[in-house]
Amino acid sequence: MPLYDLSKHPLKVINIGLQSFQEDLQKQGVAVTQMDWQPPALIEPSILEKISLNSDRIDAANSKVIDKIQQGHPVLLGLDIALKVIPGMHKDLILHAGPPITWDRMCGPMRGAIIGALIYEGRAKTPEEAETLAKSGTIKYAPCHEHNAVGPMAGIISPSMPVFVLKNETFGNYAYCTQNEGLGKVLRYGAFAPEVIERLKWMEQVMYPILDKAIKSLGKIDLKSLIAQALHMGDEVHNRNRAGTSLLFRQLAPAIMRTCPNMEDAAMVLEFINGNDHFFLNLSMPAAKCILDAARDIPDSSIAVVMARNGTDFSIQLSGTGDEWFTGAALVPDALYFPGYTKDDANPDIGDSAITETAGLGGFAIAAAPAIVQFVGGSAADAQKYTRLMYEITAAESGNYQIPALDFRGTPLGIDVIKVTELNLTPFIDTGVAHKNPGVGQVGAGVVSAPMEPFIKALTGLAKRL
Repeated sequence: MPLYDLSKHPLKVINIGLQSFQEDLQKQGVAVTQMDWQPPALIEPSILEKISLNSDRIDAANSKVIDKIQQGHPVLLGLDIALKVIPGMHKDLILHAGPPITWDRMCGPMRGAIIGALIYEGRAKTPEEAETLAKSGTIKYAPCHEHNAVGPMAGIISPSMPVFVLKNETFGNYAYCTQNEGLGKVLRYGAFAPEVIERLKWMEQVMYPILDKAIKSLGKIDLKSLIAQALHMGDEVHNRNRAGTSLLFRQLAPAIMRTCPNMEDAAMVLEFINGNDHFFLNLSMPAAKCILDAARDIPDSSIAVVMARNGTDFSIQLSGTGDEWFTGAALVPDALYFPGYTKDDANPDIGDSAITETAGLGGFAIAAAPAIVQFVGGSAADAQKYTRLMYEITAAESGNYQIPALDFRGTPLGIDVIKVTELNLTPFIDTGVAHKNPGVGQVGAGVVSAPMEPFIKALTGLAKRL
């Protein structure tokens, strides 16, 4: 058989290296295809061997985790005061986003939010008094996630704050989250000006009792159904919640009008929700939390049940490793910044809202909400690309939440640290951006990829338990 004569055929190049190599070849008129590949993350061979030897056990455990997540059914039951319902809450405790952290390591927005919370609670009259109390040792701090709760951005929950009460009807566990304040200069972004505290007091004294009464009159609100509908209407229920908030509004409005005796207060509550597209975020987050909490503590599982950031650290928890946190440095998002601000003003990634991605929503469902990628100059095709990449690092596809733009394919579900490290590909998250200094508030919104370090540590931690 004659040899293939390369001289008689045009050469085509597949580039597996740096993308700059592809660009140089294209400038010379060479047909080139860029292969999207990178070497695996650096893991000790003994760890990889142990994972490989136990692959059947891991696969069986992961199947159990996915089954529990798929069965989860979050519903909204009403609201109550944090001190009354959140397990372990006490008058000197403030809950925060992300993994455990001490005052001396807290970022500016988290410190600002704590200062605001202490003024809101009446524990201090000025920011200076609040800061003195915050670092005195009297106030204790703990992650929201360790108390069945979640909080966006700084994630601060103080004892007097009203919280939504959610239940996973399938497994009976609960999750909690505060009401959403809106965008801009708000507590969760580290702002504590008088108007911030005044808004929080109105939410406690007026909005909370009206919403609670209305929701209880309905019996419950099926959040699983609302999230599924919102994905079909252009949301991914993390950075875009317009459809989710609108669907919630349709259920709440008649109930509020029937149960609130003061029509002016009723109108103010409805106007507040109508003017705050992110209102549903504080329901999609605890909905994801109570779904994932039911899938905790399955020995041998490599599936993540938490991704969380405190503005200093990015951390994950696995179903198979209990309450252990695996931590790395939080990264600064790529974002569209408000006028007058740049990336130099931004705080590293912060908040518990990555619980949505952990449940297969948010950045994992960004193909359902292509408007999000405009934050960083992207296109609808980019949104689909990001979602398709996330299928590579997950164990399954959701049977509950679908993406119309991908032929109603289920969202990527079950972040598997084995796949993350094998492919050297970390979860894609869309997020808000807080100013790095306390008291300023939100300065933009954008996207970020999780750091690899927590996933390497998690894989190592899982291997040690096998």
